[in-house]
Amino acid sequence: MPDALAGFARTSFTHDGETRAVHRTGTGPAVIVISEIPGITPDQAGFGRKVADRGLTAVMPHMFGEDGRAPSPGYIAASITRACIAREFTVLARGATSPVIGWLRALAAHEHQTCGGPGVGAVGMCFTGGFALGMMVDDIMLAPVLSQPSLPIGLSKKKKADIHLSPDDLATVKRRVIDDGVCVIGMRFTGDRLVPAERFETLRRELGDGFIGVEIDSSKGNPHGHRGAAHSVLTEDLIDEPGQPTHEALHQVLDFFVERLI
Repeated sequence: MPDALAGFARTSFTHDGETRAVHRTGTGPAVIVISEIPGITPDQAGFGRKVADRGLTAVMPHMFGEDGRAPSPGYIAASITRACIAREFTVLARGATSPVIGWLRALAAHEHQTCGGPGVGAVGMCFTGGFALGMMVDDIMLAPVLSQPSLPIGLSKKKKADIHLSPDDLATVKRRVIDDGVCVIGMRFTGDRLVPAERFETLRRELGDGFIGVEIDSSKGNPHGHRGAAHSVLTEDLIDEPGQPTHEALHQVLDFFVERLI
């Protein structure tokens, strides 16, 4: 079986006593690619290579799972269970920023110093989908992308509308949108129950024109063939063909990184 992480350099980064593996490829300003459940999959590594192909450095920290392993139902279930009980992730609480974002902010600062450029970008996916928003409290974060942001988990109206950010961090994010002109891209499939429409409504209300919402039709009989349970816009459910909305979303994200960082 081919090595999914072939071509990536494996390093590590330590902050506040916590060390995680980090996989890097490319040159140029850094984009922190934060893995979705169950971990860094072959498709996620492929996305990292696309980032590198645009003249950027893709930086993929280990968050959970086994780096490079292909997803399977059992593997996904096990990763969800471990992530839900881990202290660094705030899974259920409203109005809270996950503690692991502090580590990611430190990684971003390190990569900015190492790679140069005007700042850094970041993309979170699924479980980590909202993390790039939390990283915006630092001025170096210039290109945040929220791909299918799934936290906090819950069926209540308030949890569906929550954007996984503390009130103080939200105030800082809003200031950066207004004062610094930073834009946020968010992406979801319309039928994705893990990423309710109410969450994007909150982002639009709080960030105004600073939020660019990309919502891809996954309703029954949709013209592009997306399954009803489609979830991962940039990886597992990507149809990378011209004319497909996920293909357009992928290139919108890559163009966003290039425009903001190069």
